[in-house]
Amino acid sequence: MDVSQRYREAWEGFWAKTSDTPGEAIWDSDPSFTSVPDTELLLPYADTTLPVVDLGCGNGTQTRYLATRFARAIGVDLSYVAIEHARRADSAGAAEFEQLDLVDHDAVRALRERTGDANVYMRAVIHQSEPQDRPAVAGAVAELLGERGRAFVAELTTASRAVLQRAAAGPDGPPAKLRRVFDHGLKPAGAGDEEVPDLLRAAGLRIMADGDTALVQTERLPDGTRIDLPARWYVLARE
Repeated sequence: MDVSQRYREAWEGFWAKTSDTPGEAIWDSDPSFTSVPDTELLLPYADTTLPVVDLGCGNGTQTRYLATRFARAIGVDLSYVAIEHARRADSAGAAEFEQLDLVDHDAVRALRERTGDANVYMRAVIHQSEPQDRPAVAGAVAELLGERGRAFVAELTTASRAVLQRAAAGPDGPPAKLRRVFDHGLKPAGAGDEEVPDLLRAAGLRIMADGDTALVQTERLPDGTRIDLPARWYVLARE
């Protein structure tokens, strides 16, 4: 099974219209707001001698930071163009990047065979996935962990919809970075609050720790307020 052609083209189109400028994608926040605090929540549970796989890595901003905390970092993304961005940005060769469809079970298993047990970092992928693909995305996390890996997963909650609606309701419509998300047919905050933990458990994952957080964006409201989207984080292991 693969993602739909519409979904694939939406992401390729988004990244094709995105420059290499850091922060141009609305979610491309500095690691100090994202993977740095996220990693501090994961590290008490994780073996850093294992690789870490960044699922939905985009242009690799977080993957490059993860490479400083784990023995090896691999960023994967559905979009070939995103992977090209990531490789250009990683001039020091700190991480590895490859295209991967998380819904393609054979491709995920092949990655697992190459890496062995791995830690997983996944930020805001389930909520963007099409509903029929979400179980497979959660299953990809479980597949990659094996027995020893641990995962950090953060997903938007339904409270983020009100923030997005407020952002889109300004006199000039959505701010430019948010408008680009909508223009490419991407639909943030699509998953329900109970859907995410239910999907994770159904995939054979055990929630070791969880809590509330916010996904910091690189865009602001007309009044200058930074857009922070309410979210929930989970540290996970295989049952």
